[in-house]
Amino acid sequence: MNIGLDMMGGDFAPLEAVKGLKQFLSTASGMTHIYCIGDEAQVQPLLEEHQVASPNLHLVHAPEVIGYHEHPTKALKEKQRSSIAIGFHLLATGKIDAFISAGNTGAMLVGAMFSIKPIEGVLRPCVSGVVPKSNGETGVILDVGLNADCKPEQLNQFAVLGSLYAQHILNVANPKVGLLNVGEEEGKGNLLAQATFPILKENSQINFVGNMEGRDIFGTKTDVIVCDGFTGNIILKMAESVYDLAQLRNFEQDAYFNRFHYENYGGSPVLGVAKPVILGHGISSANAFNNMLVLAGQMIESDICTKMAESFKAS
Repeated sequence: MNIGLDMMGGDFAPLEAVKGLKQFLSTASGMTHIYCIGDEAQVQPLLEEHQVASPNLHLVHAPEVIGYHEHPTKALKEKQRSSIAIGFHLLATGKIDAFISAGNTGAMLVGAMFSIKPIEGVLRPCVSGVVPKSNGETGVILDVGLNADCKPEQLNQFAVLGSLYAQHILNVANPKVGLLNVGEEEGKGNLLAQATFPILKENSQINFVGNMEGRDIFGTKTDVIVCDGFTGNIILKMAESVYDLAQLRNFEQDAYFNRFHYENYGGSPVLGVAKPVILGHGISSANAFNNMLVLAGQMIESDICTKMAESFKAS
C-alpha cells in the first residue's frame, strides 16, 4: 500500500510529522510505502537528524505550502507545487492509495471534492469523528463540520456511511444508528429531525434504533450518531474540551478521560469520496501523525471506499 503524508501541514510540521513517521515505521509492515510530500530543504535534514530511513520511504519535493488563512480554492489553483496540491495529484493519478494532512482543512475538503470526487450517488460527503463510549468501545458521529445545513436525504446517507465505517474500521458488528434529537419519541425535534426519522426507519441498510438525546452520546445506546455538521462540530469541540477539563482537574491519568485526547485517533476521515482522505488536527503531535498513518492503512486494507461505493450502487 502507498500512503501520502503532507509533511508541511500542522502547527508543528514538519518536525512532528517526522517524529510520527518514525513511530509508524517502527511497527509498519514491509509492504507499506510512505510518500513524504514537503520541502526537501526542511524535511531531509530532520529525517537524517531523527534517523528516519527506510527503502519504503519516498520524499516528494513540494516547495510551496498552503497557509491556514488562505482561501482554499484560490490557494489550490495558484499553488500547484504545494504539498496539498501535489498530494491530491498523486492520489488522483493512483500513485498513492490514501492522503493525510494536518494542513488547511478547507483546501483538503476542496481537494477531496474536486480532485477525488464523491462516490457516485453520494449527495454530500461528510467528516466523521470518534466517540469514546462508556463501556470502552468506540462509536462514530457524523457529520462533524462539512455540512452545516443538511437535508433528510443527506442524513440518511450519513447513516449508511457511518454504519459501514463502524463495521469495517471500528469492527462493530451490526452497528446501531441513532438520530441526535431533543427527545426519544418519534415526532420530536426540528423540521429536519422530524423529516429524517421516517427515512431512517425505512432504510434496510442500517440498524436504526431511533432518536437519541445528548445524554446518550457517550453511552451504549448507539454506535453511529447522525446529525448535521453544525451540531456535530459543536459536540466534537465539546468532547475535546472534556480532555482539557480532565487535565485541569488532574484527571489526566483516568483511562476513560484520556480517550478524549484527539491524538489517540489521529485524524478524521472524509467519508463519501472515492479514496481515503484524512484530516488531521492543526496542532497534531507525533502520536497523532502516527495514528493517522495507522488509520490510513486500515482504510486501505479494508477497502472501505469500494464497499461504500458498492453500497450506494446497490441502493
